[in-house]
Amino acid sequence: MMNQKGNLMNKEILLSVNNLQKHFHIHKTKESPYSVLKAVDNVNFDIYRGETFGLVGESGCGKSTLGRTILHLVRPTSGNVIFDGTNIGSLSKKELKSMRKKMQIVFQDPSSSLNPRKRIKDIVLEPMLIHKIFNKQTSEKRVDELLEVVGLASYYKTRYPHELSGGQKQRVGIARAIALNPKFIVCDEAVSALDVSIQAQIINLLNDLRKEFNLTYLFISHNLNVVYQISNRVAVMYLGNIMEIATYSELYESAMHPYTKALLSSIPQVGTTSKDDRILLKGDVPNPANPPSGCKFHTRCSIAIEKCKSEAPELKELKDKHFVACHLAK
Repeated sequence: MMNQKGNLMNKEILLSVNNLQKHFHIHKTKESPYSVLKAVDNVNFDIYRGETFGLVGESGCGKSTLGRTILHLVRPTSGNVIFDGTNIGSLSKKELKSMRKKMQIVFQDPSSSLNPRKRIKDIVLEPMLIHKIFNKQTSEKRVDELLEVVGLASYYKTRYPHELSGGQKQRVGIARAIALNPKFIVCDEAVSALDVSIQAQIINLLNDLRKEFNLTYLFISHNLNVVYQISNRVAVMYLGNIMEIATYSELYESAMHPYTKALLSSIPQVGTTSKDDRILLKGDVPNPANPPSGCKFHTRCSIAIEKCKSEAPELKELKDKHFVACHLAK
């Protein structure tokens, strides 16, 4: 695999997430007498122009909510997102619509994210018509070009989504996302619903598109191997908080947070049978509506101390561009 690290650290910041929170109000029940679920809780990070920023964590940790909150598909409870020098939260409805041309998303399930009643050409064409970039008479060529870019023949444009395979439908979703020439794309579990061989094809396609169109990605996944293949830097998320951020090589070779180490130890290793190095997390993931005090990971951490139970650690830079939220990390 090509070394993706490059000199990204010297590039300008395209997107900044500052103290971002997204809380959902939920109904109290006898089983769950809590009223607020903190899906995203005080998250901070920057994404450099032209990089792929991986976001990884267990299901239910808030990854997808974070991606949608960044795009303001759901409004944040507090905090702000600065995109290309503009505070998205301060935009009017009209200004936000215009900004959406620069920020797009590829959804997890291509079967549910594509309108089953529309032909492929109408699905790809729709964002261009909404933003009045093309009209139906002059856009036929543009649809052909987009389908060719994502590896689909032009005759697919007359078909409906149910006539395509999962990988082909995801290519249509990618074509729709790049139709407006965006700068930034959130890939929300974009390959998790696909077969392994198709996953590799879509990852290669995303890498090619990033270089060809100078795109920037937030790549969300629960699969560490997939994140490793595509990301320049990786953030590890747990119960709404970022636990660690580092370059892909630094994270996989020198992880510092106990949660990150546990995730890495769970990756299957071909040709090995020993389980001695496997770190098994004790207990279940806590209820996000009633998270533990202090460090949210302390109830499952084998090295937690008393301080971890009462004081939440800050995300600090312990090495060059390597951020960790842990009292014991050095």
